[in-house]
Parts: sequence; structure tokens; C-alpha cells
Amino acid sequence: MNFVLVAHGTRKKRGVSLIGDLAAQVSQSLGRPVHVAFVDVLGPTPRELLGATPDQPAVLVPAFLARGFHVSDDVPSQVRASGHRDVTITAALGPDPQLIRVLVDRLIETGWRPDDSVLLAAAGTSDPSARRDLHTTATWLSATIGSRVELAFAATGEPRVIDAVAAMRADGRSGRVVIASYLLSEGLFQDRLRGSGADLVTDPLGTHPGVTRLITSRFLRAGRDFRLDCLPKWHPDSPAPAVLLRNCSLGGRPV
Repeated sequence: MNFVLVAHGTRKKRGVSLIGDLAAQVSQSLGRPVHVAFVDVLGPTPRELLGATPDQPAVLVPAFLARGFHVSDDVPSQVRASGHRDVTITAALGPDPQLIRVLVDRLIETGWRPDDSVLLAAAGTSDPSARRDLHTTATWLSATIGSRVELAFAATGEPRVIDAVAAMRADGRSGRVVIASYLLSEGLFQDRLRGSGADLVTDPLGTHPGVTRLITSRFLRAGRDFRLDCLPKWHPDSPAPAVLLRNCSLGGRPV
């Protein structure tokens, strides 16, 4: 069985290295290779990786922090185009309680205090399901730290991080303005967070052990549940529409 970590793709060396480092850490945890594929900017693509090993079952874990076009459309389209018939696509990494623990660790490392105002800063999206996922993460983080956490975006979406920081200051809130970075890696968006005027900005989630554990658990559970033969099929945790589960068989029998 092939394990594939699927990322967006970037021209930034730090972003590419981050995905490679995550795959290496997960590979060490699993005791087996974890391949990397990208849906945009660079390769190999999921289609190319799957097409090269059509007879080996595969599990794809999307390295995205919320649902959206790439998870719900781009990745399954790549699977269909590959012609591979034994593929499980798991849910996106978030929202997940493990990531909340990572966010809290990052806040503590940065020097966050309970009286600080916290912004959860994501890259941005126009996809309604992705926005719901991000709001869920903000709600869970708020419940964990015991104070309200607002959501803002580095790119697509409102409010923009720089505007949210300014609004918090205009409200005259006590404490500092702290940004909890909900990004996987360093890069343009993280630079925008650091230039937003906040008092503190956490590091990206990066290769925190909690991220490695989450990806590892996705592979392990999907591997145990690998039973159906579809084109493509989805792991039960995935938000994919049921219409994708067509022409499936179990042990060679239609189901």
C-alpha cells in the first residue's frame, strides 16, 4: 500500500521543505515510505504518482487545514484522471482537536497571556465549507484558552488580518493582540501576519509533533479501513458527497 501526503505546492523552498520534513517524520513513525504529491505549482501530482503504481492500493492524506476546492474537487479529480481504482482519500487535517493542542503550544511558546486578545489567522478561502471549518477551529481554540478567539485572513476573505488587528486596538481591549498562525509553513502569508501590527505572532504549525501524530493517525486509520474498491472512494471521516461512491465492490462483489 502506498501512503501519499498531498499538499498544495509552492515556489517557496521553505514550504516545499516543510512538506518533505513532515513526510519524513510520518514515515519514521509508520516505519514505511510516505510519498509527497502536489496539486499545483510543482510536481509530482497525485495523478502522476498513482499512475506509476496502478496495482498498489493507496491512501492519500490532504495536507490542508480545512476543506475547500483542493480537497473536495482537485484531489479526487486527480485520482479519477489517474485511472487508479484502489485509492482512499482521507479528510483534511482540520478541524481536529490535535491541531488545537498544537495552536495552544504555539501560543504558550510565544508568550501569550490569558488577558491577551487572540486572532486565529488563516490563509483565506472563499469556500463556504472551508470557512465553516475555520470558524469551528476558532471556536474550539476559544473554548480551550477560555477567551474569545476571532478569525481573520491573510489573503482571501474578510476580515483581513491587518484590519482585524486595528479593530481590536480601536476597541480598547486590555492586553496585547496576539495572532495564532493557522498556517503550515513559513512563507508570504506568515510574513503578512508578522507585518500586521500585532504584538505577538506565533510560528506556523510546522513540524510540531502534534501535526506528525495527526497525519500518522490519518494514514493508520485509513489503512485499517481499506476495504472497498471504487473510483475513487473516500474515508468515512471525509466530507465528500456520496455520489462519488459508485461502482464499488468488496472482495470482488458489488456493494
